[in-house]
Amino acid sequence: MMARITQNLDAFARRFPVDLVAASIFNVFCAVLVTYLMRIGTGFWTNLVFSMCIGLLAQTFIDGGRLLLWGDGPPPKIPFFALLAVSAPAAYFLGSSLAARMLGVPLPELGRGAYHTEGLLILTILACLFGTWMFWSRSKLSELKATAEAEKARAAAIEKQALQAQLHLLQAQIEPHMLFNTLANLKGLIAVDAARAQHMLDQLIDYLRASLTSSRSETTTLAQEFALIRAYLELMAIRMGPRLSYALELPQELHDRRLPPMLLQPLVENAIKHGIEPKIEGGRIVIRAAREAGSLQLAVIDTGLGLEDARPDSAGMGLGTTNVRERLHALYGERASFSLEPNAPCGAIARLSIPL
Repeated sequence: MMARITQNLDAFARRFPVDLVAASIFNVFCAVLVTYLMRIGTGFWTNLVFSMCIGLLAQTFIDGGRLLLWGDGPPPKIPFFALLAVSAPAAYFLGSSLAARMLGVPLPELGRGAYHTEGLLILTILACLFGTWMFWSRSKLSELKATAEAEKARAAAIEKQALQAQLHLLQAQIEPHMLFNTLANLKGLIAVDAARAQHMLDQLIDYLRASLTSSRSETTTLAQEFALIRAYLELMAIRMGPRLSYALELPQELHDRRLPPMLLQPLVENAIKHGIEPKIEGGRIVIRAAREAGSLQLAVIDTGLGLEDARPDSAGMGLGTTNVRERLHALYGERASFSLEPNAPCGAIARLSIPL
């Protein structure tokens, strides 16, 4: 109860002074209308005094009473019309009496010369209509605003649900893609080197254990992402031996920077599978993170066959790059970018720019 009273008093203090200013302007208009168009009363000044007294009292009773009783919310119709029925005659009698005292006009002579009774009635009706119109207009605007806010929140919730569903679908494409490739490599290694196959299986178990939590989260840190990439590259190094070398460059200040999980994984896999692995002498891969001009710059640089010989339109490479592009667009829109470009003297560079 006390909270409701406090809320209504706050609405009164916030809205009523503004409404009085609007009512004062309307009262001047009423005085001009009665004096120069309807030609009622003895002059503009007299009409203005009566208009102000009656109009401001009507505004106080109707609008002030509504704010004190019901606040900014819409009041019940029957109690509000009861307030209107009481406010109109009260504003008429009290306002005309107050104006007569201010002008020094005896009350019995209001209708005989100093001021016409029909003028008082017209001013009272106009003041009450103005107060009622102001209430209904504000009530309608508040209702429309609340409806618009609710619709906006509903649309945002639907958009968020659709975005999360899209991201989970895109992320789900990465995990089996990487896992199937690794198992295929493991199957081939078992027949030629059982000891290395066992070591590779141990590394795969460690990798899956480490990636389980991260791959099911909406975001991860750069430190965790680089740790997963290191585990994956260790798996590849077991199979490729000295043909593969790698480096991870992550500044200390970016360790806790958050980003979508497994965003770099398909790019690293593409660089190895389509660039370094088919090359006889192998190559080197560098994963680099840096902060430039308010954005996070990520790069996967390899010295493999290059974009033309790597056939970037192949199924595996197309899936990886398309996945990265779609995830970036879904999360950041036009604020993020992804590009593939040649590396000198050989290889390719995949660059990602993400807003911080």
